[in-house]
Amino acid sequence: MKIKDLIKDKVFVIAEAGKNFIQSEDDRPVEEYLENAKALAKAAKEAGADAIKFQTHNVADEQIDINVISPHFKGSDRFSWVSRNTRATPINEFWKPLNAYCDEIGIIFFSTPMSRGAAKKLNELGVELWKVGSGDLLDFVMLDFMASTGKPIIISSGMSTDEEVDKAVEFLKKRNADFALLHCVSKYPCPPEELRLGTIEYFKKKYDVPIGFSDHSVGENVIDSALAAIEEGAQIIEKHFSFSRDLWGSDHKASVTPEEKKRLIDAIREFEKDADKALAKINKAFRRIEKTDKILQEGEAVFRPYFRKALVAARNIKAGETIKPEDVYAMRPQAHIDGHPSEDFEKVIGKKAKKNLKKLSGIKLKDLS
Repeated sequence: MKIKDLIKDKVFVIAEAGKNFIQSEDDRPVEEYLENAKALAKAAKEAGADAIKFQTHNVADEQIDINVISPHFKGSDRFSWVSRNTRATPINEFWKPLNAYCDEIGIIFFSTPMSRGAAKKLNELGVELWKVGSGDLLDFVMLDFMASTGKPIIISSGMSTDEEVDKAVEFLKKRNADFALLHCVSKYPCPPEELRLGTIEYFKKKYDVPIGFSDHSVGENVIDSALAAIEEGAQIIEKHFSFSRDLWGSDHKASVTPEEKKRLIDAIREFEKDADKALAKINKAFRRIEKTDKILQEGEAVFRPYFRKALVAARNIKAGETIKPEDVYAMRPQAHIDGHPSEDFEKVIGKKAKKNLKKLSGIKLKDLS
């Protein structure tokens, strides 16, 4: 599979189910989560989506055990939430049967790994496509592993500056990765006036890679924003997907329902047949798009301390030992870890520890030689 194959004949539409198989505050059996996930996959297929995407966690190398709560979901502290997701989705009882079910009904299955450990789980499963969430744009520990598999990567750019997107693109191109970049504004949900869809054309001209749009807007303008994004050059459309915005969980409120998803996809397919006819129906405000560069909006910046990562020791490292890639984790939350940011991964590899480094302690260049 290559990115060019996904977008060869039509816009590639992703139903982003994420963790929306979790629908209640009380923990439920794995079997129930699996049935919820299968139901989401079936509904996505019936709505006309090309792919359904989930999110995969491995708390051991993703989240440090401290009490922090993200502004977008106050239902649980992050460590407990990631731990619950890890327990809820064992590979043999959840991911393997879910993958098989998606194959059976004829929809592409893939998932966003939230750490290198999660990516290794998915690689064992045999996924053919990677997705990188906005919070992990600079997780070079995970990106290095993904690139080494030779599988295509779709990467989102929310909560990032122009310079940070440059770093991620350079990192992937240096590894000859096959990848696409999605414009994204990390607000949940995102007001239409803050979507800055002109960034799509900016990315398209700047990077010479396929560009898409990961949309967190909801309501009456969902179709308008998607069609305007495609007019700007988006070849991939990703939208959060749930049975109801009233369900309990982190992403339901920024999702479209199956009925809304079908209307959205029907509108996209109509656009592909007759763009002028399709665009004539949308809110004219979406067609007067400011041509803009990539900026970090104030509403996105609040998420960075919770979702960016820092480098930590993956094991107890003795003084004098050389740091190898497997000796390093990139973990959240960066704001509470006394270590270098995850994009400094290459700077620490090959260095020697000047002192003993305890497992999960932050890695700092001053402690290496």
